[in-house]
Amino acid sequence: MVALSKLAIYLNDHHAASVAAVQLARRAAQSNRGTHYGDQLAVLAAEIEEDRQALRLIMQRLGIRVDPAKAAVAWSAEKIGRLKLNGRLTGYSTLSRLEELEVLSLGVEGKLAMWQTLRHAAERGIPEAELEPLIKRARSQRRRLERQRLDAAAEAFGFEPST
Repeated sequence: MVALSKLAIYLNDHHAASVAAVQLARRAAQSNRGTHYGDQLAVLAAEIEEDRQALRLIMQRLGIRVDPAKAAVAWSAEKIGRLKLNGRLTGYSTLSRLEELEVLSLGVEGKLAMWQTLRHAAERGIPEAELEPLIKRARSQRRRLERQRLDAAAEAFGFEPST
């Protein structure tokens, strides 16, 4: 029972992070609409939403309820995060883009770690075959975000973009 309660806390923490990640990815896609970043971020936002739904299904199957308070705090934190200084008094900047891509990269890295951790919990009723596509997609997201992050860094700081 103790292990399941720890698992519930762990999965609810990741679920809450996914709530914020979906909001951030959608906002970043909107802020970058019409650029190569925007299209890729829109795809990423949809994938993160799909991953969040997959996590909810796993939690449901394990008898773990979503903690609405944690989800609400994460949603609010993402909104408050918009107030950070970005080198401009108003509007979006190249530094904003870079920082958003870095936060999304950190989130994807955490999600990948969670899926890999769950893969070792197959005895809890989470089939490894269900987790492998999620792990593969997280790795793909990480690669795609890294390319975008390097391009955004080059734009923000004026050095050569990645190839």
